[in-house]
Amino acid sequence: MKRTLYILALGTFGIGTTEFGVIGILPQIASAFSVTIDKAGWLLSSFALTVAIFGPFVMLLLSSINKKKLMLFVLGIFAISNIMSVFANSFSFLLIARILPAFLHPVFWSIALALAANTLPDNQSSKGVAIVFGGFTLACVFGIPLATFMATLFNWQSSFILCAIINVLSFIGVLLFLPSTLIVEKQTIGSQSKILKKPVFWINFILSFLMIAAMYSTYGYMADFLGKITGMNGMQISYTLLIFGISGVGGNWLAGRFLSKNVLTTILVFIIALLIVHVLLFFYGFYYIPMLLLVMVWGFVHTSGFLISNVNLTSSAPESAEFINSIFTTCGNSAVTFGTLLGGYFIYHFEIKYIIWSSVILLVTALIFWFLKRFSSFK
Repeated sequence: MKRTLYILALGTFGIGTTEFGVIGILPQIASAFSVTIDKAGWLLSSFALTVAIFGPFVMLLLSSINKKKLMLFVLGIFAISNIMSVFANSFSFLLIARILPAFLHPVFWSIALALAANTLPDNQSSKGVAIVFGGFTLACVFGIPLATFMATLFNWQSSFILCAIINVLSFIGVLLFLPSTLIVEKQTIGSQSKILKKPVFWINFILSFLMIAAMYSTYGYMADFLGKITGMNGMQISYTLLIFGISGVGGNWLAGRFLSKNVLTTILVFIIALLIVHVLLFFYGFYYIPMLLLVMVWGFVHTSGFLISNVNLTSSAPESAEFINSIFTTCGNSAVTFGTLLGGYFIYHFEIKYIIWSSVILLVTALIFWFLKRFSSFK
């Protein structure tokens, strides 16, 4: 069972690196195609928006197909899209190449997270989900910084070559080691719509949305912030992103343990901790050493956000694991889109240092919804 979880984590590592690997190279891409940094941010937000819109519908459409074959198909498309990105001769073509795999992104995530939740006993399911999310954490630890390093050492195209290689390795891992799963009965929108009638679902959805949007409002432009505010060069940014990711491994592991004990308290600690980190970033982001220390804490807190948000939302309907996880992909990626666009708005209308307050506003709003959930009668 553990082997299955780690194979799924390998797949999420490949997908996570493809989706978020552009974070560290947005300045280079903006320069290469002579576009503004907020427009370059659409390489992240358009991917997320596509996932958000089509997530549940694609999962329902393909729900009767063998799960292993589906995941192999998704990883193959991701590899092809990265190869297309290497040969992009215009920003529009690069944008299309980025959007292509986004339609299938929810398929892999939904299946992987559903299998992770069902692999271990109910009281340990969050630990199984944490292992699969560990693949995403490793994408932050190695994938994103390495993509940035490749762009600094060679060119931005080399980052997409790296992503393609990771997807191929993930494909091989799933092909050789993941056991075939049974074809299940095809789900319909009607049979699953009862989830959408639960008041607690909508409170959890909004809370997860706000947390993830707050995470990516600033983090989506981290490389630009480190360059213009902290004064780092490309190599220093690569190392800093690596520090961010490494610290996130511990945060993801600790969150998995605490979630198995008390989900609501874990959410509260996450919101408050991330809020404090962002306020400190605003005041100390100009200084190199303090910024490095803050990045360590930031990564430790930030990286657990997706796991915490997933457990928060999927607890609304544990009886429909795949469908609720496909809804989570909609929630998470629409939040990434909103957060990235809000961050871009702050950059365009104010100085980049004020991007921090876009995250602060969202976190304070999330805190309000946490209290609404805590003291409401919705269960």
